[in-house]
Amino acid sequence: MDIEYKSVVENYRERIGRLALFDPLYSLSKKKTMDKSNKEVDYFGLGMLSLLFFFENMLMRNKKTGVKELAEFLHVNTVEFINLDEQGFEKVARTIIEIFRPASGKRSSKSFFNYETKSIDNVQYSILKAGRADLQSNVQYYVLDEQGLELIFATKEYFNEFQLSINQLVLRKQLEKGEFAGALRQINEMSLDVKNLQDRIIKIKHEVNRNIISNETYDRYKNIIEDINNRLTHENEEFDELRQFVHETKEKVAAEKTRDEDKKAYTLILRIDKELGQVHYDHSMLLKESIVLKTSALEAAQECLYYAGIDSFNFNNEITARVFSSPLPLHSIRTIINPFLYLERKKSWSPLTVFSPQRIENIGRSDKAENFMEVDEKYKDDNDFIMLSKQFFKFGEIIFEALGEDKKITLENLIMYIQDKNKDVLYMRSFYDLWMILHQKSPIILEDNDESEEDLLSKFYSVFKDKCRILSIEERKGIIKANNRFEIKNMIFRMEDE
Repeated sequence: MDIEYKSVVENYRERIGRLALFDPLYSLSKKKTMDKSNKEVDYFGLGMLSLLFFFENMLMRNKKTGVKELAEFLHVNTVEFINLDEQGFEKVARTIIEIFRPASGKRSSKSFFNYETKSIDNVQYSILKAGRADLQSNVQYYVLDEQGLELIFATKEYFNEFQLSINQLVLRKQLEKGEFAGALRQINEMSLDVKNLQDRIIKIKHEVNRNIISNETYDRYKNIIEDINNRLTHENEEFDELRQFVHETKEKVAAEKTRDEDKKAYTLILRIDKELGQVHYDHSMLLKESIVLKTSALEAAQECLYYAGIDSFNFNNEITARVFSSPLPLHSIRTIINPFLYLERKKSWSPLTVFSPQRIENIGRSDKAENFMEVDEKYKDDNDFIMLSKQFFKFGEIIFEALGEDKKITLENLIMYIQDKNKDVLYMRSFYDLWMILHQKSPIILEDNDESEEDLLSKFYSVFKDKCRILSIEERKGIIKANNRFEIKNMIFRMEDE
């Protein structure tokens, strides 16, 4: 297979630019400074801690990060290892900031020979940039620049486990654009990813057979294997779609191969189809291995763990000798023996019997309306009914008084208003019943509720009848504790015209 030399050095400048981001840390490592104990100050480690400090403050949206704040952070985290006073840590912090952001304010640069363009090239980068400033105290604050964030992310590979999935997406984009040469290179990278996955699965398989000595270890490896299996399943589905896409592209190119360029593209697509098929096959073998690892290997390890526990347990030594060698109280003996006894057996009624066949019959069948219960006519003449209607009328006047010029009020604000005016109302159950009834009936069209004076809420409606057409009551977040006796969900009361 011929090597395409141009593709080897492609994006050479960007790669050098990412390597150049580490130069400030290496510049810090060259500084030779001693603390009060005559030990060398670890400038490289302190530089890394400083990056993490600025990154964490960026996440917390704290923009006041200057020399003093950095010095305090370094002092708290390294005081056990570095013997410096506050002024010493401030000097260290100032040195680190000057390396990450030169005093001139210009971006750092690195010159190199670009083997892609065959010429001298230059990359510029900036780890820190000036943030806000406190002019009164003459303090400058700093935040991470874009390259500073890149340096932080470069120290932790967030996407390593998903590299194959990323390569699959890149490959699809290249095929859609007709970049077949780049697609071949992408398939080669995918082949390397599959081999890395294979090595990892083999390593995990050996670790499962060798290291599972407790339930915690078993659960940890079980979760790892399940994650790998789920990822491989998703990637296998993506491979199927890629193979179908390549097949369709191959047919399309074959139908249009009239020029030399089309013939070259067809040759490349044939190679892509062949090599992608090989990578897909290797990946499907990995999927099978992960399934076997998930089932047989884990189950075998769990059984070994179980039987190892049984083999190591000696009933005579652990139980019999313990009971008879030393006098124990009766309740202690019962506690020791209890795990080896049968579970208590008792006949009782099981809730599952409600699902058994039932004999159901309806004697005196009658049709019942599916609606809310209504007040009996006889009850309307009762003294309790009359008193409750008057109480609702009183509550309506209180609500109207609390509204003032507004058209809406929350129950929370109403209760605060009542606490200042008439606390006794908050100890009446009927006050809370009224709100539950109103919420149940909401929205209430006052014209439709124009009933006789005997209606329980008619007097309450009369308070608002001339002020609006509709009463709306809706729930709000929060629970209100009016007093030691009553709690109720917060609501909002609205008077609406439409």
